[in-house]
Amino acid sequence: MLRLWGRISSVNVQKVAWLVDELGIDCERIEAGGAFGVVATPEYRRMNPNGLVPVIEDDGFVLWESNAIVRYLAAKHAAGTLWPDDLRLRADVDRWMDWQATTFTPAMRDAFLQLVRTPPEARNTARVEASREAGEKAAAVLDSHLAGRGFVAGEAFSPADIVVGCAAHRWLNLPLAREARPQVERWYAGLRSRPGAARVLSTPVT
Repeated sequence: MLRLWGRISSVNVQKVAWLVDELGIDCERIEAGGAFGVVATPEYRRMNPNGLVPVIEDDGFVLWESNAIVRYLAAKHAAGTLWPDDLRLRADVDRWMDWQATTFTPAMRDAFLQLVRTPPEARNTARVEASREAGEKAAAVLDSHLAGRGFVAGEAFSPADIVVGCAAHRWLNLPLAREARPQVERWYAGLRSRPGAARVLSTPVT
């Protein structure tokens, strides 16, 4: 059985948990990270020397980095369907997964840390505003891309929707003023109708 370490409130664990639900595979999730601890233990650091979540163990194969895990599980269990065979379509999926990791999530990181993880009296409003502006630019790119599209990559639901969808969930639920992004909101509402997303994304942003 697949084993997954990580608390479900982690956006990176959410990606993997949602994919596992889409794939319909048996998975044991072990709480780790945040208040659950575990990640600083020698046993965990042998699996992931970075001390971060998620980590999976699949028949003795240990893997960390959430997007790498998503690619691995999709390729193993859904090659030709959820994970495209077509090289160009797969590259498109990869592109948007990388965009999430290198652009969208980093843009909103300071706003998240300041507004969710930092006490009000210690918040840096300048960092929040700079992050909000960066997040708006990324959200505008996504909104423009989704015009006339049902999914992020190609004509079907893919891991790109899971990965970018989890980031969008965080962005849309941060306690700050945002510009309306009708295409993102339409797409996000569609994702929330999927059972796996409904279960995973019901967790408050913490």
